[in-house]
Amino acid sequence: MFGGSFDPPHLAHVALAQAAVAQLQLDALHIVPTGQAWHKDRALSAPEHRLAMAEQAFGDLERVRVDARELQRPGPSFTIDTLEALQAENPGARLYLIIGKDQFAALKTWHRWEDLIQLAIICIADRAGPTRAEAGFDPQIQLPHPLVPLQLPLMSVSATDIRRQIAAGTASLQDLARLVPEPVARYIERHRLYISP
Repeated sequence: MFGGSFDPPHLAHVALAQAAVAQLQLDALHIVPTGQAWHKDRALSAPEHRLAMAEQAFGDLERVRVDARELQRPGPSFTIDTLEALQAENPGARLYLIIGKDQFAALKTWHRWEDLIQLAIICIADRAGPTRAEAGFDPQIQLPHPLVPLQLPLMSVSATDIRRQIAAGTASLQDLARLVPEPVARYIERHRLYISP
C-alpha cells in the first residue's frame, strides 16, 4: 500500500511506485488517495480531482491499482483500517506499507500504530538506506519486521512546491509536465486547480 493525498501526484510518486513494484517484487501495489486527512492542516482538493489525477498518474503502471476506498469511507482516513481491509481481502498475503522518512519519524502519532507495525512491513522511501536512528523513530520500539529501504533516483519535487508555483502563476503547462505526468498537468490546467481565487 502506498497512500497519500496525491494533491497532485508527481513524478517522484510515480518513480516510487515503480521502485516498490520492482524492488519488492509485488503482486499488486494499491495506490490509496487519502480521504479525510486527520493529520493535514490544509484542506485537500476535492476527492474526485485527486482520484482522477491518481488514475492518470498511475493507471498505466503494471501491477499498480488506484484504490478509492478511503475517498469513499466516511470520517477520518486511517491507514490501519485500509491495511486490515486489504488483509481480509487477501488472506495470507504479506503486506508492505510504503512511506517516506518523515512519515516514519511521525509513525507513533498514527492511529493504532502498534497494530500497524504488526500487520505490515514498513518500507521507507529514501535516496539512501535508512536506519531507525536516521529516520527519527524511537530505537526502544521493537519492530516485528526489519525496515525495508527503497532506493530512489534523485528527484527534488514536492506537491507543496507544485501547488505554490501554480498559485503564484509561475508554472506553465510545459513547466508542470516536467514535475507531474503530462495527463496530470493537462488535468490541472483544464480544471484550474491550485489557482488562488
